[in-house]
Amino acid sequence: MSHAMPPLTPLEARLLGVLVEKEKTTPDVYPLTVNSLASGCNQKSSREPVMNVSESEIQAALEDLRGRLLVLETYGASGRVLRYAQNFGKIYGLPSASVALLTGLMLRGAQTVSELRANCERLYHFDDASSVEAYLEELAQRSSGALVSKLPKQAGSRERRWAHLLCGDHPLQAAAAEGSKDGEPGSLQQRVERLEQEMSELRAELRALSGEITRL
Repeated sequence: MSHAMPPLTPLEARLLGVLVEKEKTTPDVYPLTVNSLASGCNQKSSREPVMNVSESEIQAALEDLRGRLLVLETYGASGRVLRYAQNFGKIYGLPSASVALLTGLMLRGAQTVSELRANCERLYHFDDASSVEAYLEELAQRSSGALVSKLPKQAGSRERRWAHLLCGDHPLQAAAAEGSKDGEPGSLQQRVERLEQEMSELRAELRALSGEITRL
């Protein structure tokens, strides 16, 4: 789609992620029932953050997603139980590689390029890290609105992480922007470095004070 899509709620993003994941990894049980979706959303492993949502909350979110054509209802082969299928890639106009990366981010939160490549292996095979990076850059520069963003570098980490923007700005991104508005350095790393510098100065002062107290 050419125009920007309204933001999703975290539960809506999780539902879409689960639907894309299960379509690839357990095609024999796809489309999914509400009960299967609840298990996928509340899964303790391979999920960040871990959620605990009820079937009624899931049902309400599915209704909203269905209204935006992001999920489709079907009775499947049995014709007895209502099931749900995803229409994510088609509505957002994305290739399967980009769908896989966004699914990884919706299910597991912000990740580095190497983490994404490993975690998305069952959804899409990327030949190398530069291939992952190329798709991420493409998602970040979409004319209809960025769907991912590279987060400020965390202290002590070598690689920067990427996050999806399907639910709006990532908190770290918003914090960095807020710092810029207040006239503080916009980079989170700069702010962390400044705090570390202040801490080391305070420690030096405390050592000097304790030395004086010892001499008294």
